[in-house]
Amino acid sequence: MTRGRFITLEGGEGAGKSTQARYVKTWLEQRGRDVIMTREPGGSPLAEAIRNLVLAQWAEGMPAEAELLLMFAARAAHMHSTIAPALARGCDVVCDRFVDSSYAYQGAGGGLAVEHLQRLEALVLKGLKPDLTLVFDLDPALGLARTRHRGEQNRFEASTLDYLQRVREQFLLRAAQDPQRCTVIDTSADPQTVQGRIAAVLEARL
Repeated sequence: MTRGRFITLEGGEGAGKSTQARYVKTWLEQRGRDVIMTREPGGSPLAEAIRNLVLAQWAEGMPAEAELLLMFAARAAHMHSTIAPALARGCDVVCDRFVDSSYAYQGAGGGLAVEHLQRLEALVLKGLKPDLTLVFDLDPALGLARTRHRGEQNRFEASTLDYLQRVREQFLLRAAQDPQRCTVIDTSADPQTVQGRIAAVLEARL
């Protein structure tokens, strides 16, 4: 059986990944694909429990090292229980965030050395790479305005603009370093315009 296709959506806060992940899933299903949609951190019962720990506001704070280890613990559970089995049975997987987010948030944002992330990536992913990564690019100030308009903010959505700018720059850097896998999409426009841009990428790449 042919392995399913693995598509990830990356980007900063308020970029519209969750909404557009549903669009990508529908686009694939309309072309006869079996598709599951998932997210990180989360995507399995154990990973969702870890997600609650990661996103909570802790009075003692969340050390960058603890955050990184929790993210990869959730990713290991997610890989074992959801992503790897689905791909193995020929199902396409659409994932809202994946390992690029760790390099952006815990790496560039949190100031952790890339060597630490590379070791954890090798341990947990064992060489697995997404077939296509859509990097949603948005000015962090606009992204924060969107999250505030929704009325709920997790710990990352409450971050400073300086932190979120470092995150944005790392996403763009990773996209530039791996153009065969990554495509940057400007998400400052309305959702319908963004969907048109996504559809053009999917038609060309898949």
